[in-house]
Amino acid sequence: MQVKNAKFLTSAAREEQFLRPEKPMIAVCGKSNAGKSTLINLLAGQKRLAKTSAAPGRTRLVNYFDFGEFWLADLPGYGYAAVSKEEQAKWGKTLEKFFARKEDVAHVFLLSDIRRDPSADDMQMVSFLVYHAMPFTVVATKSDKLSKMKAKERVRAVANAFGLGADNVIPVSGLTGDGKDALLARIAQVIRVNGAAAEEDEGSEEI
Repeated sequence: MQVKNAKFLTSAAREEQFLRPEKPMIAVCGKSNAGKSTLINLLAGQKRLAKTSAAPGRTRLVNYFDFGEFWLADLPGYGYAAVSKEEQAKWGKTLEKFFARKEDVAHVFLLSDIRRDPSADDMQMVSFLVYHAMPFTVVATKSDKLSKMKAKERVRAVANAFGLGADNVIPVSGLTGDGKDALLARIAQVIRVNGAAAEEDEGSEEI
């Protein structure tokens, strides 16, 4: 699939501002500085669609983007120790309320730095997604920092840490573009599955 003319929609600070998606929506989550904004720009083929920052913790809102055939929701990063406990709790509640509408989320991209083992927060996020039966893919970011051989080793290590198959971990580099095609293929699959499920729901309603 190809992405053309991706655009920013709006930001939401509170539950009542969350958008009800008109298309399949993919949520992007992960630790602060895991590379969420860089990933969004990579998929969009733009440099500044999502604002990036060298300082972690920039995303404090839910930011929505329209990618044509699907939406992306960029969620606040978790696990950033430099902000207050109160602020961390606030971000956590935003994530909890967002995922409470799990029928609105077609898929989740969980970003994790390929060079590091998953954090306790990452493990908790995966446990949450598994418990609520929400489909997700781990995106192992910053793969350009490693050799191809080492990147393959780290993909296996990350998958093992999460208790997943290696095919559920996609290594990606926002710098070189490696992994972009694999991500777009996964998104196309999500869209197909979502469309088939919608047709089944319509058919059951007619009976």
